[in-house]
Parts: sequence; C-alpha cells; structure tokens
Amino acid sequence: MSSIFFLILIFIIALLVALFQYFHKSNRNNLHVFLALLRFFTIFSVLLLLVNPEIEKKTVFTEKPNLLVALDNTESVTHLQQDIPENEFLETIQSDPSLNDHFHVVYYKLGNGINPLDSITNTETETNIDKAFRELSQIYKNTVSPTLLVTDGNQTYGTDYQFSTQYYKQPIYPVILGDTITYSDLKIAQLNVNKYAYLKNRFPVETVVVYNGYESIATRFQVFQGNTIVFSENLTLSKTNNSKTINFTLPANSVGVQQYKAVISPLENEKNKINNSKNFAVEVIDQKQRIAIVSSFIHPDLGLFKKSIESNEQREASILKPHKVLSQMDAFQLIILYQPDQSFGQVYEAIEQANKNTFTIIGAKTNINFINSHTADFTLESTGQTEEYQGALNANYDNFIVDDIDFENFPPLQSSYGNLTFKRNSDVLLYKKLRSAVTQQPLLFTFEKSGRREGILLGENIWQWRAYSYLENETFNTFDDFFGKIVQYLASNKSRNRLAVDYESFYNGNSHVLISAQYFNKNYEFDSRETLNIKVENKETNERREFPFLLKNNTYQVDLSGLKAGDYNFTVQAQQENISYSGSFTILDYNVEQQFLNADVTKLHQLAANSSGKSYFIANYQQIVDDLVNDDRFKLIQKSTVNKVPLIDYKYLLFLIVSLLAIEWFTRKYNGLI
Repeated sequence: MSSIFFLILIFIIALLVALFQYFHKSNRNNLHVFLALLRFFTIFSVLLLLVNPEIEKKTVFTEKPNLLVALDNTESVTHLQQDIPENEFLETIQSDPSLNDHFHVVYYKLGNGINPLDSITNTETETNIDKAFRELSQIYKNTVSPTLLVTDGNQTYGTDYQFSTQYYKQPIYPVILGDTITYSDLKIAQLNVNKYAYLKNRFPVETVVVYNGYESIATRFQVFQGNTIVFSENLTLSKTNNSKTINFTLPANSVGVQQYKAVISPLENEKNKINNSKNFAVEVIDQKQRIAIVSSFIHPDLGLFKKSIESNEQREASILKPHKVLSQMDAFQLIILYQPDQSFGQVYEAIEQANKNTFTIIGAKTNINFINSHTADFTLESTGQTEEYQGALNANYDNFIVDDIDFENFPPLQSSYGNLTFKRNSDVLLYKKLRSAVTQQPLLFTFEKSGRREGILLGENIWQWRAYSYLENETFNTFDDFFGKIVQYLASNKSRNRLAVDYESFYNGNSHVLISAQYFNKNYEFDSRETLNIKVENKETNERREFPFLLKNNTYQVDLSGLKAGDYNFTVQAQQENISYSGSFTILDYNVEQQFLNADVTKLHQLAANSSGKSYFIANYQQIVDDLVNDDRFKLIQKSTVNKVPLIDYKYLLFLIVSLLAIEWFTRKYNGLI
C-alpha cells in the first residue's frame, strides 16, 4: 500500500513540476507539450529511483531427478569376462538422449567404497557394496536419486549389502554382470589358521571344501610346504554331501614365517581352477611373552587386560593375587600392578630385586600414600576425592607409533583427584581431559629407569574403552592393537631407536600392505622434516623398487599394495642422516576376486525387492531405460522462484533518465530555448 501511495505522490509532483516549468508564463504549443512530457518522465524516473520499490522477478525452471550409476571396478568383473559388456553399457548410457534429458546422471566406480568415475579399469582387489551405499546415503540423503548398480554382486568385504536399504532410501536397480548357468566347481571356501605358532609345537588348521555339482566325485586334498606334502586326505563329495570340514595339525619346526599351499585336485572340466588352491602362512616364534596381572580384588578391568593381551598369540596373561606372584616373578616379562594397596609391599621389593618392567593402574581404590612411599619417580597428591577424566592423545609421544583411536570420545575413567608431580623425565601418552578442557596432567605416561621401563595409568574402568571401540568399529582389534603396543613396549628392554618401523611379517594378497615409521631427532623428538624412502627387493627376481614415505599426522606411511606376491627384503633410509632400518616380509598369493564362477543373482534380486527397485541382466538395456523414464516417482518437476529485486538494480532505468535529459537538452538547444 505504501508503494502505491508513493507512486501516486511522485506522479503528481513530476506532473506539477513539468507543467510549472513549461506552461507557467509561456505560450502553450506542441514544442512545450513535448518538452513537458520529457521533463515529466525524467523527474518521475528520478523520484522513482529514490523511492526504490521492489519488483518481483519470477524464474521458471525444470528440475531433473538424479540417476546414480555405480559401476563395478573390481577384478572379478574381468574374471567373469564381463568387462567388455560393462564398458559397452557405460558408453550406451552416456549417449542415450532419453536418459540424459530425463535425469541428471552421475557416474561412480565401485570397489572398496565409491569414487567418482574417470575410467573403468577393473583393477580393484576388494568389493564393498555396503560401504558404497553408506557413502552415497550421506551425499544424496534428501534427494530423489534412483541408483543403477552395475555389478556381479560378489562382495568380498564388509556387511551384507542386502540390508543396506535400512539406511539407503533410494530405489536400487541392479544391472547384473554374469549369467545364471550353474557350473560344476570344487573350491576351498575357507581356511582358518592362527597367525602365530610356537617352536616345537603343532598348530591347528581348519579347511572347508565345497562342491557344486550333481554327480558324486572323488578328489584329494593336500597341503604343500614348498614341494613337500605335509598333509593329505582323500575326499568323496556329492550333490547332497557337498561340503567337508578338514581339521588337522602341522608341526612348527623352524623359526620365522612358514608358507604353505592348500590344494584340492580339480575336476576334469572345471571352469575355475583358481579357487582350488589357497596360500597361507604362520609365523613361528621361539618365545612367548608372559605378563602377570596382580590385583588384590576382582574388577572388570582384569578381564579386559587378559583378553586384550591374549588377542596376540605371542602373549599369555595370568591374573594373580599379590602373594601368588612372588614365587613366579622370574617367569614374567611384565608385571601389571592393578590399584596397589598395603598387600603389595613384598611385590614391590621383589620387582626392585628382579629389575622387572611394570605397568601400574591407579584408580579410586588405590592407596595413594602407599604408592608415594614406594616410588621415588613421582608424587601423587592425596585428596581422598575422585574425578572422571577422558583421554587426549599427545601427538608428540615418540616411544612407539600411536594412532588416535578416538580417545577423546571414549567413556571417562575414574581417577583420584589431585596433581601429579614428576621427579624424573617421563613421556606422556594421554593427557587428562576434563569435560571439554584438555589439562596438562597425564592420564597415561611411561618412563625408563635403571634399564627397565614403567608405565602408569591414572584411571580405572578401562574395560569401557574396549567395549566402546567395539561398538564404533565392530571389532576389538582397534583397541587391542593400541593396548598391545603399550604391552610390547613395556615388556621389552630394548634401547630406543631414532628410526622406528612398524610392519607385519606377512600380508595376505588381498589386504593392504602398509608400513609405518617414525623418525626422531637426537633428543628423541619426532622430526617431520626428514625424508624417508623404502627400498624393496624381491628375493626371487631381485627386482628392486623405491617408494617415498608420506607424512600422515605424526607418522610416516607407505602403501606397497601394488607389489606382487613374493618374499621381500626392505630397507628404510633417512636421507639427511645415515640412519636406516632393514627387515623382510612376505606377500601371499591370493586374489579373493577370482574365487567366483557366477554373479550373485539371488542377492541382487533381493536387494532390488528390498528397495522397491527392479533387477535386470545387462543385455536388457532398453527395458532399463523405459522403466526409469516412465516411472512416476522420477518425473521432471517444474519449479519457479520469485525474487524481489530493487528497482535501482535495473540499469536500463538510469540509461532512460540520461537519454531523456539528453533529448530535452538537444531539443531546447535546437529551438533556441537555451
């Protein structure tokens, strides 16, 4: 209403000014009428800019739904001879006018996750369809995005993708690479063996052999070490009795990584013979670390320590009362002292006499005065109060490589309230975090004295950390690896090295070959300015390759996943200083993507049904296009937007004002009125 009032007002003002200028005391003629009109429009336009009313600008556009195309980029596609049909399918989609007119098509490649498509190479060694859906669900959460999943459906890693529709709320249209023809096949479906064995012992092996066929067959299962047969068994299988679990033991006679090959004799006309054999390895060690967990009372933390320690087959943990450990002190490489009290007096004396490494846990039930009287390394203030603290990782901790496993979100530990005063140099691994504030007080720290190592944890209920880690990662391995590094460091008396390298003795062929390293200066402070390289040599072919380490947080890391299966020697070299570390590892020959004969048609059909989609074989291209284009859920949507634009933004109005003034001036000049 106010805008209309101002428009009427400026109209009247502009008209009155124009009439006054050209008709007051002047003769009325056509020239004056023309000049009055020019002046009226000029003044009206200027006043209109001063009022600056808003003008609604309506824009109409058509919004296309997304069409996500995820193409399998793993080796199984090539193994099933579906790589050419997959590439032809991609080219057809990219050039199809009806699809591109109806959808905004986005292309991805599928492997161990999802990535934007550049090209299809079919070289990835893991298939994780569930992870791909999890990532896409975050990107297209609030959109209409039907998904074409072009795959053979053979997942090798991750959660069963049939249930991905619980969080991925888009219709899924599997495009199946492969056929439904059933071939007779004999394969080693599973082989279970411990990672470590002990010298002069026998280690168990469990193998599951599966037969897919109609006729009864006889075959032979053998295990080779080199060219020597170390185990064999004859098998008879049929359509009804189509699987056999073979349990046996092998001797551990030599220290080091021992490689084996399990083989099931193939059928005469078997199509896929790659899955008839499987390599495996065991690292034989000649010593087992023994750790004593000493406590005067029962607590859930004790079970946590034992479970976490014994997750590594190289370690054994025993829970003992203080008086029970005295006679066995020499049998242990590390003594864990859980919340010491007066009953630990003789234990401390025995530890000093035997010069044993220790890991002390101080919690709400610990006798602080007793601790202070039995250590000269630190003093803990005794207040009689408790507080709950979370942990915050010290990124500069340099005794061993530590990954941040989300410490700051772990449940808080209960600890005695009071300051700790150091009396010797120590290395803080975790600081106390009180609510959102990270303090300078340690929660977990280590130090060395008199040739032995000690660790102190100022908190109880660490069992909750392991449980939380399992809920977040669906495995105990993340926490157990962290705790295992603490135990490994504290149980050893080796001198510190300026170059620390973390690697496995052997890697499965389908896993990532990752090697981590830390480099320290002469003060044993982490140095991120150094350049580390690794030289790798294949023992059999003598082929040598060199790779640079990349700096990731406070760790150098290199990925050697591109190496072929074989035995390798390696040397990590610091360029600026003459410091190096040498070792060896083995990559086992195994490709999980080559273990399949057919597409997993049943599971892909079920995925389509669960998501209100539809499954197709790749040859039915036209049917796929017709169904997508004609589906009412994916119609084009016409939308409009209305923007209110101030009049002053219209530049042509300024041009009109200038033009009117110029015409008026020229007319007056021409007619001698100036």
